Amino acid sequence: MAAQEDDELNRYRSPLVSRYASRDMAFNFSERRKHRAWRALWAQLARAQRILGLPITEEQIQEMELNLDNIDFKMAAEEEKKLRHDVMAHVHTFAHCCPKAAPIIHLGATSCYVGDNTDLIVMRDGFDLLLPKLARVISRLAEFAEKYADLPTLGFTHYQPAQLTTVGKRCCLWIQDLCMDLGNLERMRNELRFRGVKGTTGTQASFLQLFEGDHDKVEELDRLVTEMAGFKRSYLVTGQTYSRKVDIEVMSVLASLGASVHKICTDIRLLANLKEIEEPFEKEQIGSSAMPYKRNPMRSERCCSLSRHLMTLLMDPLQTAAVQWLERTLDDSANRRICLAEGFLTADIILSTLQNISEGLVVYPKVIERRIRQELPFMATENVIMAMVKSGGNRQDCHERIRVLSQEAAAVVKQEGGDNDLIARIRADPYFAPILGQLDSLLDPKSFTGRAPQQVTRFLKEEVFPMLTPYQGKIDVKVELEL
Repeated sequence: MAAQEDDELNRYRSPLVSRYASRDMAFNFSERRKHRAWRALWAQLARAQRILGLPITEEQIQEMELNLDNIDFKMAAEEEKKLRHDVMAHVHTFAHCCPKAAPIIHLGATSCYVGDNTDLIVMRDGFDLLLPKLARVISRLAEFAEKYADLPTLGFTHYQPAQLTTVGKRCCLWIQDLCMDLGNLERMRNELRFRGVKGTTGTQASFLQLFEGDHDKVEELDRLVTEMAGFKRSYLVTGQTYSRKVDIEVMSVLASLGASVHKICTDIRLLANLKEIEEPFEKEQIGSSAMPYKRNPMRSERCCSLSRHLMTLLMDPLQTAAVQWLERTLDDSANRRICLAEGFLTADIILSTLQNISEGLVVYPKVIERRIRQELPFMATENVIMAMVKSGGNRQDCHERIRVLSQEAAAVVKQEGGDNDLIARIRADPYFAPILGQLDSLLDPKSFTGRAPQQVTRFLKEEVFPMLTPYQGKIDVKVELEL
């Protein structure tokens, strides 16, 4: 046992699996899952062929079905080393434990029958793991947006102070992007088709020969196996493989999700620097080995880091699809083994981490209020001018007085490092005596947030909650990050 552990420590292991991803997603792309799926596909092909009249016995099929999990991986590895062909290695390994079925395993099929169809099954199931996780993140953020729908906060454009918004409204910008991702993932999952039973170059010639030229039986064979594998449709035309543009579409929606998460977590990191919002920080968590006071946003940083990796993975299927010569070339194989699995594993990690963040976001209203007080006086000058005009003042005279006072207050802030004292200057100037009683109401932050609270309510009610309805029962699952 110790020797085995040492051997593991002496070999590279992807941190996507060893450090981050959930067990379910890691298993979905495991060797055991893949090769069990291969065996299931061989059994389904044989059963469909038997239904359509080929001389295959029920005993042979049952022998295959009883040995789906009885995989001798050591033998398979030895066979592959000898044969230099992974599919034939597993055909031989399967045949070894199914001697009665051995003559009909893989009958009429090509390697891509098991390879491509399994990839499609695994991607479909990968989406089934990601969708409820994404729905949970949206649900948590929706609760956060609802809670802080009315809390004014300083808005930023170009990362410079702008008009006020609310904490909840800003969160809705994050949710809207994630809702688009949810729709994209659902669409892609439902649009995935099965490669089906198509033969070596997609012409179904081998199966047409098996069924002595009966086209209807060949089509029915394709339909039966597609149904057995849990798909509603198969691609009507393929080469040796399904079109590699499918991989582009799959990775595109995952990369787009990565962009959304990167944006959200960058915003959280910026707000953490302003001390307005922080991600959860554990009681014994250490922010820095050298600076004990630090509370680094490490979860958000992890999401940004992994999201970048997810976004870059899109280049792999783009280039692979572009160079598939004629009916196929094998230069897709090694590439796809890496990028497709890493795409789903990475998406799984960032969603789990973002859920953990969204379940523990901390808001500091007093800090937010102080920053508003620093900037709001400048934003309120137009309201002050309007109030003065209504009280009988001259708009141009008032504008000039406020301009001078604003410049003086700005100098205190920028040159002396002091607080914004524009309102104190206005109160001290006799010119503004007619509106002194209105200043507090003119400076109420809630009067500067427009319809932000109402937008939050309508957005959640009309767009977000209906999208989450299909995931009821799967949303109330908490996530615990091991690292």
